[in-house]
Amino acid sequence: MASSISDIFRIADLRKKIIFTLVILICYRIGTFIPIPGINIIALQNELATSSGSGFSLSDYFDFFSGGAFNNYSIFMLGIMPYISMSIIMQLLMIAVPALKRMAEQDGGRNLVKRYTRYGTLVLAVLQAAFLPQLKGDTAGLVYPSLGPVAFMLISIITVTTGTMIIMWLGEQITAHGIGNGASLIIFTGIVVRLPEAVGILQRQMPDQINPIFGLLALGVFVVMVVLIIYEQQAQRRVPVRYANRVVGQRMYQGQSTYIPFKLNPSGVIPVIFGQAVLQFLAFVLGTLAQRATWLQGAAIAMAPGGLVNTIIYVLLIVFFAYFYTQVTMSPIEMARQIRENNGSIPGVRMENLESYLGRVLNRVVLPGAVFLAFIAVVPTIMLVFFRFPLQVAYLMGGTSLLIMVGVNLDTMSQVEGHLKMHNHEGLLKKGRIRSRNL
Repeated sequence: MASSISDIFRIADLRKKIIFTLVILICYRIGTFIPIPGINIIALQNELATSSGSGFSLSDYFDFFSGGAFNNYSIFMLGIMPYISMSIIMQLLMIAVPALKRMAEQDGGRNLVKRYTRYGTLVLAVLQAAFLPQLKGDTAGLVYPSLGPVAFMLISIITVTTGTMIIMWLGEQITAHGIGNGASLIIFTGIVVRLPEAVGILQRQMPDQINPIFGLLALGVFVVMVVLIIYEQQAQRRVPVRYANRVVGQRMYQGQSTYIPFKLNPSGVIPVIFGQAVLQFLAFVLGTLAQRATWLQGAAIAMAPGGLVNTIIYVLLIVFFAYFYTQVTMSPIEMARQIRENNGSIPGVRMENLESYLGRVLNRVVLPGAVFLAFIAVVPTIMLVFFRFPLQVAYLMGGTSLLIMVGVNLDTMSQVEGHLKMHNHEGLLKKGRIRSRNL
């Protein structure tokens, strides 16, 4: 393990990518502490100190996935979620509008889709920034008296929107020049930096509110969940494929047997991130509209974190996005076409039935993976009801946060291991690596 880590820094290309990723993430963390112009920093610190012991609010819910930027009134207080939400909208539009999908498949089409996603992110960030004062409540004590409410609103919209576009750009730079998926790593960083706070809350409240036996049991469940998530991310169903002898030019290629790996969770942590983005957007809209429309207050309360309605919608969203993202990225029709073009076959399956067979196998594999993701997502509710953990701790150390942390970590390690093997080095974990489990 130690030699593998040293190999990472011996490879110049990989070393540059890792250092570049760390520098970008540090820049992101610095931005989470820069307040919106016009905010009185001393008054803000006093408010955070007095509200640290109060109950869990909707602001704290958004604060989880922005790395503390939301309650800090930071220029990055909207986080990466407007970009994630717009990416979801574009994926749905590509299915609903065939012309858009055909455009994306043409040369340069992907770049056009990315450009439209950026424009949509800008619009979405402006709309959300316009409703921030209503969601955060009275900010009169935090804003310098020289600024009027209209002036501060305009400044906050411009600043926060710009901050969101900067975060989007930082994520794209990590994806293009660093290691891992930029948007996922930004969310991962925001969660990890809050873990010490969760541990501190747990230590303060353990003697009074949490049964020590239940606490130890919850710790054991936490460890088991981490192991199960790792195995779930690595498990796969292998569909055998045989290729006959073929002639290319003047050379004869010998037939071979291989397989198509269908992962139990082919979409990784994407359904969790997408589901969380939709939940945050719904909670944001309901929370802001309920400030003026009293008839929406019941819906806003029902969508509160840890509630039954919130949990049910979250489970359904995870299952939906697991199937949706898998169908977008893994098309049985495309896989069957490639098998036929390469003179291949699946033992026991007629050539005309390849699409239906691959689709059936894919659906059967994705279902248990989606159900498992949904189960992990409701762990915070279980920790709240049965173990009486504080809501902050439950959301930071279980469910969505745990899935994102483990999933992003595995994806990043997989990319690092791929670079090591490309330069003729052994993988990160060598003989002790977790191998893919064949279902």
